[in-house]
Amino acid sequence: MKNVAIFGAGRIGRIHASNLAALPGVRLQYVSDPVQAAASGLAQQLGAQVASVEQILQDPGIEVVAIASPTDTHSDLITRAAAAGKQIFCEKPVNLSVPRARECAAAVQAAGVACMIGFQRRFDPTFNEARSRMDRGEIGNPEMLVITSRDPGAPPPAYIQASGGIFRDMLIHDFDVFRWILCADGDEAQWLSATGSVLTDPAIASLGDMDCTAVTIRTRKGRLCQINTSRRAAYGYDQRFEVLGSTGMLQCGNHTPSEVVQSDAQGVRRDKPENFFLQRYAAAYRLEITHFFECLQSGAPFRTTIADGVAAQQLADAASESSRSGQPVVF
Repeated sequence: MKNVAIFGAGRIGRIHASNLAALPGVRLQYVSDPVQAAASGLAQQLGAQVASVEQILQDPGIEVVAIASPTDTHSDLITRAAAAGKQIFCEKPVNLSVPRARECAAAVQAAGVACMIGFQRRFDPTFNEARSRMDRGEIGNPEMLVITSRDPGAPPPAYIQASGGIFRDMLIHDFDVFRWILCADGDEAQWLSATGSVLTDPAIASLGDMDCTAVTIRTRKGRLCQINTSRRAAYGYDQRFEVLGSTGMLQCGNHTPSEVVQSDAQGVRRDKPENFFLQRYAAAYRLEITHFFECLQSGAPFRTTIADGVAAQQLADAASESSRSGQPVVF
């Protein structure tokens, strides 16, 4: 039985805590959150106790910590947990600063603890099936990737203000998917161009951010990736990609609440895509935390490491720089 504590009792913390509590061989012992009501409510729901960060890190019985707190707390909690000898699961990103993210990676390595970063899209059954078919060579050599990622609506202004910008917050997942799908053989980005606009809400511009972006990446081997994103999609949470290979193509479409297609005199209709990431990636969140503990048990490498977190952050920084300067970034 592994005793676990979670930092963060907000939206993503509740997802991870519920999945942790449901895992065999895992005991969720503590919940920590500066909002006492949130921590108490979640702990009571899952049969855990409320504890401070200090209590958790000083408890020798806690082997694993899950970090699902706000972004600006991740790096501090990673380094402190590593120094305390805890195994670590942390939501993306490691930190909004690449140098600080690298410091965290060095601290994890020096402490000799495990650290997995929560890029849950790698665990989505649909996306993962595409990667498995690529690994089997079913579309030959991958050459081009097109990613569409659109939220149904923008988050609150307070969130945007603290997010680090759309490239570091929203597109961080897409940059990881790019590396996972097109760079599995060690290829990496060589050239990146990014631009963006404010098209959904003028208030976002006043916060110094954008709500729509277009990114093009060329790898060292000449492979191409295009990423288009928007903070607004009236029809639901739009999550798709297609990868073109030398002998074929793989397309991953949206998930819908049902697969029923209704045809009648008024037309042909089907369900809109799932409403948001909580529904779309519910299975992915369960599978990633299961993978984390399976790897701890077996000693196998994690599918998403802190090095992946640093690499995605580098791409996010490059995109932010390119959008400001109007010039591509060469790595």
